[in-house]
Amino acid sequence: MAKASGFIAEFKQFIARGNVMDMAVGVIIGGAFGKISTSLVNDVIMPAVSMLTGGVDFSNWKLVLKAASVNADGVLDPATEVVIRYGTFLATILDFLIIAFAVFCLVKFLNRLHRKKKQEPDMPPPPPAPPEPSAEERLLTEIRDLLKEQKP
Repeated sequence: MAKASGFIAEFKQFIARGNVMDMAVGVIIGGAFGKISTSLVNDVIMPAVSMLTGGVDFSNWKLVLKAASVNADGVLDPATEVVIRYGTFLATILDFLIIAFAVFCLVKFLNRLHRKKKQEPDMPPPPPAPPEPSAEERLLTEIRDLLKEQKP
């Protein structure tokens, strides 16, 4: 049992790392973004494409390999139909392209930030304060000031 508890402790340590938590947040946000992208494709883009193609429902675009058969009751049984749903497949490809484009834009933006950070030199340090005058310089300054005061 010592190995199992060591394994569990190692797993807890792995989960507690910050980068694992960041990855988990990324996966959750990515899932939500995927839903938004899917809705954009299915609810906005595909109806527009269907309208441009003469009102054909894009999701119903399919290639029928075997037509649905009629069961014993004389009712058409759609479960027996064998089809290739290329309309749904095209919608999924479009969904993927939208997500890939969004990720590309994000990576491009982050790369630009990193390049800009590397190109901008750090703020130059402020110039050092002038060194304190030596005792001789202070004395000469005092003498100069006294001579200026004596001139009429």
